[in-house]
Amino acid sequence: MAFYRQVGSVPPKRHTQHRRPDGGLYAEELMGEEGFTSDSALLYHRGIPSALVDARPWELPDQTLTPNAPLVPRHLKLHDLFPGEEHKAVDAVTGRRLVLGNADVRISYAVSSLTSPYYRNATGDECVYVERGSATVETVFGALDVGRGDYVVIPRATTHRWVPTGGEPLRTYAIEANSHIAPPKRYLSRYGQFLEHAPYCERDLRAPAEPLTAEGTDVEVYVKHRGSGPGGLTGTVHVTPEHPFDVVGWDGCLYPYAFNVADYEPITGRVHQPPPVHQVFEGSGFVICNFVPRKVDYHPLAVPVPYYHSNVDSDEIMFYVDGDYEARKGSGIGKGSISVHPGGHSHGPQPGAVERSLGAESFDELAVMVDTFRPLDLGEGGVAVDDGRYAWSWSGRGPSA
Repeated sequence: MAFYRQVGSVPPKRHTQHRRPDGGLYAEELMGEEGFTSDSALLYHRGIPSALVDARPWELPDQTLTPNAPLVPRHLKLHDLFPGEEHKAVDAVTGRRLVLGNADVRISYAVSSLTSPYYRNATGDECVYVERGSATVETVFGALDVGRGDYVVIPRATTHRWVPTGGEPLRTYAIEANSHIAPPKRYLSRYGQFLEHAPYCERDLRAPAEPLTAEGTDVEVYVKHRGSGPGGLTGTVHVTPEHPFDVVGWDGCLYPYAFNVADYEPITGRVHQPPPVHQVFEGSGFVICNFVPRKVDYHPLAVPVPYYHSNVDSDEIMFYVDGDYEARKGSGIGKGSISVHPGGHSHGPQPGAVERSLGAESFDELAVMVDTFRPLDLGEGGVAVDDGRYAWSWSGRGPSA
């Protein structure tokens, strides 16, 4: 992350003795990125962090990918994935259903009510958007209380679990990278501070404020890692002799954090602004943007809805979270929908949307967009909820008409 934090008990100088009240030494662990040439954190454990007493395979949720063929734009209805009371038997990790994916990123969705197992994604960072509900995300760094509208960024190999809170099912949209996820470089100084033109800053980020120490023996940790399974992924369950949440203190610039979409300050202009002004995070091979309630273009002849556009290098994936998405009226898309616009396919307002938007002063819409620089395939969840009609929504008739 862009700035340094210190939580709990750490010694005055790194890599020096740090003793427990009984005189024994805490175990110092350096958790670092890019071969210890980038961000890192030092964690101080009561036990030995590398200790294992058992291991067994974990069969991951279905990671099969199916090509988008024939190549067409698609409408995926995520809210159809977990009908009825199904959420009562699901957790936010093992219950994820893969919607879209490629070699750089996987997008999954879950509606859950159960506490997840302890979990570590060893393939890349995760950015999980909380669509509805609330939870405590317990991590080796401490706990984060999260709720509706929160992005939760969890660094690669961070042991954590999701504990739903409140009476509403937890709806989570998980963006799993094969890389790290960070704020866009253009928002940051060369030393990592958010610049004045950035749409959010350090004050908007929430990180663990105190250690989360827990007792326990023979604790299972579900690990997703590189391997020979579908999508190049494999799962393993590690059993640790002591609880992984045994950290008494840590410091550094690598840690999980939450950021609420309501704290994002939209960038607007006299005429319609291009999608990159809505960017919030980036990873290797993809970017994450959000479209939030905002005042729209104020040129006297402005057309507030997007112009037709063809991003020749990217697939565009829009998750419609809330509000009234003016440009999509008449397409069947609503809350809980995903639109898939393949790279190079021209797309834009539905018929009549341009005329209806003229004179609008603001839009009440909330959406999370992922643009990828390699084509996306459909996961089993995406295949299951494809409406099969969206591609023909601009013409008003399909191949069987």
